[in-house]
Parts: sequence; C-alpha cells; structure tokens
Amino acid sequence: MMIKAPWLAFYDSVPRNLIYPDGSMFQMVEEAMQKYPDHIAYDFLGTKATYSQFTEEVHRCAKALKALGIKEDDRITVCLPNVPQAVIIFYAINMIGAISNMIHPLSSEGEIRFYLQDSNSVAAITLDAFYGKFDSIRKDTNVKYLIITSIKDKLNTVKTVGYSLTKGRKIKAIPKNADVVYWKDFLRAGDKYSLEYTALRKGSDPAVILYSGGTTGTTKGILLTNLNFNALAMQTTAMGDCLYPGGSMLSIMPVFHGFGLGIGIHTMLINGCKCILIPAFSAQTFGTLLKKNQPNFIAGVPTLYEALLKSEKIKGINLSCLKGVFSGGDSLSIELKKKVDKFLKEHGADIQIREGYGMTESVTASCLTPKNYAREGSIGLPFPDTYYKIVKTNTQEEVPYGTEGEICINGPTVMLGYVGNPKETAHTLQVHPDGLTWLHTGDLGYIDEDGFVYFKQRLKRMIVSSGYSIYPSQLENIIDAHEAVLMSTVIGVDDPYKIQKVKAFVVLKPDVSPTDEVKESIRLHCEKNIAKYAMPYEFEYRESLPKTLVGKVAYTILEAEEKEKQENNKKNH
Repeated sequence: MMIKAPWLAFYDSVPRNLIYPDGSMFQMVEEAMQKYPDHIAYDFLGTKATYSQFTEEVHRCAKALKALGIKEDDRITVCLPNVPQAVIIFYAINMIGAISNMIHPLSSEGEIRFYLQDSNSVAAITLDAFYGKFDSIRKDTNVKYLIITSIKDKLNTVKTVGYSLTKGRKIKAIPKNADVVYWKDFLRAGDKYSLEYTALRKGSDPAVILYSGGTTGTTKGILLTNLNFNALAMQTTAMGDCLYPGGSMLSIMPVFHGFGLGIGIHTMLINGCKCILIPAFSAQTFGTLLKKNQPNFIAGVPTLYEALLKSEKIKGINLSCLKGVFSGGDSLSIELKKKVDKFLKEHGADIQIREGYGMTESVTASCLTPKNYAREGSIGLPFPDTYYKIVKTNTQEEVPYGTEGEICINGPTVMLGYVGNPKETAHTLQVHPDGLTWLHTGDLGYIDEDGFVYFKQRLKRMIVSSGYSIYPSQLENIIDAHEAVLMSTVIGVDDPYKIQKVKAFVVLKPDVSPTDEVKESIRLHCEKNIAKYAMPYEFEYRESLPKTLVGKVAYTILEAEEKEKQENNKKNH
C-alpha cells in the first residue's frame, strides 16, 4: 500500500475551491453571532463582550455614524490601537456601506495629513492621547467630524481608576471648546436615530483602505473589498485546519495591518472565536500575556517569537493550550523556526510554527505551510482558489519549476487597486496572456515541482523592522526637506531583534557644518515627521555619498560597509 506524504495528505484534505458569500464582512460576523450568541467575541483587559453583545454594540455605533451624517461610500479614518472601539467602529462603518481607512496611531502629523487627504476622509476616530496631532493638521483636510475615545471608555471601574492614576495622567487635556465628538456622546446621539441605517453591500464593493509601499516604494492606499476579507477568512480557516468555535486568539498584530485585521480579528470572528485584544505589545510582557490568557492561537511577526524565546516569565509554563502558531509579515529564518518548534515541544505544545506569505495588496497571507509539516526554506502552499506563478522579472513570461523570478498571485483576495493611482495599479495588477489578472508582488522566489513556494528577497527597496514596512524614499524626502540638508540616503542595518533598523546618511549643504545645533535641529524635524517605528537610530554625516555609474546613490555600498562594521565588531568581541 502506497503511503502519502504528510503534506500531500494534508493538502488533499483542504478544499481547492470554496463558495464565498456575496455580502459584507459584518454579515458574516452576524451569522457567527446567530450560531454562537453566548461565546465571547472580545476580551479587553478583563472587559468582555459576547457575540450577541458585540453585534448590539456594532448596530448602536452604525446608528451613531448615520446620526453624524456619514453616507454610503464615505471614507472614515480609524486611528486606534487594538481596543474594542476599533473593532466596533470598523464593522459599524462596514454595516452602513462606508469605507474604513485604517492607519497607525503612532503616525507622525505629516503622515496623518497624507492619509486623511489621500483617502478624502470626512470623519476620523482616534484616542484622546493623539488629539494634538489631528488638531494641528485637520484644517488641511476634509474631516468634518473628529470622534475622540479613551482607553478608559472600555475599562471596568477598578481598571479605569488604575489607568487614570498611571498612563492616563500623562495625557494632555483636550481644550473645552475643541471641535470634537466624544465616544459616549457619539453613541448616545445614535440611540435617538430612527431611520434605516444598514446598507446592502456586495462582495465586490470597496470596504477597507490599508497602506503599503506598492512596487515603487512610496506609500499607497490599497483599496480592498468585502470579498477580499471574507475570502481570506474562509481560506485561512480551511488551510489553517485548527480553528474551532470558542477558541481564543491573542490579537497582538495591530488592526491597521492586514495580518492583524484579516487574521487576528475577522477570521476569528467569523468562526465564533474570542479575540484577546492587546493594545500595546512589548517583548517584556509577552510571556505574562501567554501565561495569563492561555490562548489557543497566536499570529505574529518573527520578532514576536524571538521575544517568546527570550522571555523570563515563561519558564516552566505549559503551552499545551496552543493549537495554531502562525508567523508572517517578514521572513521566518530556518534557524528561528527550529528554535521555536523546539521551544513549543519542550513546553507541551504538540504543534509547529507555521509560516505564511503574502502582502497587503492581497490583504495578507495567501499561502501557508501545511499542518505538522515544513519543507525547509519554503513559505508553504497556496490557499484555496489562489494561484501562484513565477515570471521572468519585468515580464509576463512564466519560468519553469525551480527557476527564480518574480512571484505573481491570482485569487479572490487581490485588491481592487491603489487609491487614486491608476499608473501604479496598472503596474502591479497585470492581465496576462492567460486572460487572468495577476498581482506582481515585486518579490523574488521560485516554486518547486510539488507546488511549494519559496521566497528569496524583495525586488523593491524596502526596510522591514519588527514587521513594519519602511520605505527609504519617504524618509529621504523628509530628511531632505530640512533647510540644512543637501541630500540623504536611508538603509536598513541588520538587527538581531528588529530584523532591521534604520540608519540615515546625511550630506549637508556646502555652507553648513555638522554642529550639535544643526544635528539636533535635523533630529527634531525627523521626530515630528517620521513615525517612531521608522525613526533612524543613527544619523551619519558625510561630505559625500558613493554613487553608481549613472549618478544614483549606491546604497548597496553603504549596506556592505555597515555589514562589514558589524562583522568586525563581532570578531573584536
């Protein structure tokens, strides 16, 4: 009798094709509520809501949005960490047929201005802590309504007092005459709304804008549909083969990220699972979170798992609760995978870490390593209804198995396009001779004869730090805008924890010297315009930068110099 390879037996058990609903994201969540009304939908620092309570909160919020004057297809910016208000308003926006523009709460003023203008948002919601950033740039946008919420709005009485005495004390008071709508007042206004507030939306209708760099490395708004998210959730459920109603996910990945929103929230909620919302994550707290919450599923970037290995709080802990551990957002090194698998086994978890690959242009993951099987170096097998092909770079010409080229993806999670950028959309979404539209990822890789996909490197110049994509050209534009700077270039330097960290090389104008005063002025300028996670850890001032034959800055030479420095430092230590 012929015994099938474990991966083949697994892949045969996964349906190749799924039937997707032609409706909204919230319709799928409501279906889960009808099946599991008493299951917990979210747990936020001890504040819990059942599916029944959660859907009531979404309906109430939807009415509040309509009372505010929000219409179908309006864009609303959600600038929140993983708090219940973010999840509630996300689905409420979806229910009324508007579009959520999801952005990083630690974005700089300049970035927020861009996101609000690019999306043409008519309203925004953020935390009281970030009011100042919105207030200073709001005049440059079309934002009519600014909804302000607080962490306290969703804490129980004891936790509210504790928060007010600690982190809450540091938050600057919002002026009494500020043109804002506070969360509780916003909801109360909705209670009086008596007209129709739900919209009939199709799978193909736009629903969400997320941000990424596109193939040119400049920030682009990615327009995604209801189907994109619903298909991802159903595909992940089928391919994951480990989710079950009542299971719990440690929702650490942020809601403004495709991985966090698509896997950590939506996939869980259509399956009757519990989202344990973590508003701020640090490596130091990871062990405590696992110990306390005993989740069944974790989805995170490789740095999360490095933190797991280093955590002092987790010694002796039993992790048999874990049924699915997923890594994405960046490459999981072969060595790190081996270490995590060993760690999981030693702590009672009968599973392996599973790596996915994808990009925001297809929401997030579109392939995944099989359950209990890993092929060294591979990022897995494609999701149901998802097809991969490798083409010769800068062409549509398919190459044979085992040959390296650009990874292209076709499937139901592929975006509608880039907001207001038809040129970039046409470059990324291309109709091939087979008549299908293929997403050109800008990543190099190959496929073996069994269909396993391998990622090699990024074609586009991009820095990935702790799972965040950072685009050098954006940072260079900001640094170059300083009056003392002639030119700059930014590179990623290898970092054992963050994968990469950002370093800037700066050439000052001929009549300017790199005095402490000038350096401080440039640093402050950058702090105001660059998000914390993308801020350079070091500025090196030079008289000139290496150039290529055509006169471009040879950033690869700078990268090689930094690598050599690191190697020399290792030898000397």
